[in-house]
Amino acid sequence: MTASHLHEWQSKLPYKDTVQPVLFVGHGSPMNAIQNNAFTQEWNALGETLETPIAILCISAHWLTNGTFVTNMEAPKTIHDFGGFPQELFDVQYPAKGLPTLAEEITHHITSTHVGLDDEWGLDHGAWSVISHMYPKANIPVVQMSIDYFKPPEYHYKLAQQLLELRKKGVLIVGSGNMVHNLKMIAWDKVEQTYGFDWALEINELFKTKITDGNHKDLINYKSLHNDIVKAIPTPDHYYPLLYTLGLQTSKDDIQFFNDTPVAGSLTMTSVKIG
Repeated sequence: MTASHLHEWQSKLPYKDTVQPVLFVGHGSPMNAIQNNAFTQEWNALGETLETPIAILCISAHWLTNGTFVTNMEAPKTIHDFGGFPQELFDVQYPAKGLPTLAEEITHHITSTHVGLDDEWGLDHGAWSVISHMYPKANIPVVQMSIDYFKPPEYHYKLAQQLLELRKKGVLIVGSGNMVHNLKMIAWDKVEQTYGFDWALEINELFKTKITDGNHKDLINYKSLHNDIVKAIPTPDHYYPLLYTLGLQTSKDDIQFFNDTPVAGSLTMTSVKIG
């Protein structure tokens, strides 16, 4: 990309009096992609009520890398990164365009580390299962940014802070994961029920309190928050997208929780709109 092309891209993104909100979305089961339920209805409502973004940047729990990368293709493929689900789910295609100019812009905003341009990945289900309900016409370009799985929590939080300017230019940034996510402890007899183990409910409420209070330090150092935290976050992949969302919060932002529901005992769908 030449300097003139980058300047042209930046000139089309005027600063606004209001900024795009930033979302953390509990995405849960891939089946949500093809279901009409309380969770997907909330996602649909977001797409109808938010100011239409010029693009979406998604940080999904399902793209874990060594290093930080952004998708750089014009037409990202739909990745079906799961198994054991009905063919109907594998048949889903979400043909949103990519936006290489945004990918290039991100590499300039992030100065704390090198950000690679990726031409292979596409959109995984952490991205398209949610965004397909928000924007079913696939008319908003989508770029994904990977999670460097070998970096500590503070790395992800501070990296996100460098992306704040994108909110001012009409880019909707979405972190997609789950606050409480332990697939090994799922209560299979309660998969279709609103149900959470006591420890899951307690930790989820603790997270919400810290978010409401703006206590990001404790959320970055989450491992010391609760005796049962290893049950809620046995691996940090689904938690790290929350830190990206929190890193983009400003002092002017309101906080709203939605889809604040436990499922199958050891998962919570609790989601946050900041701004």
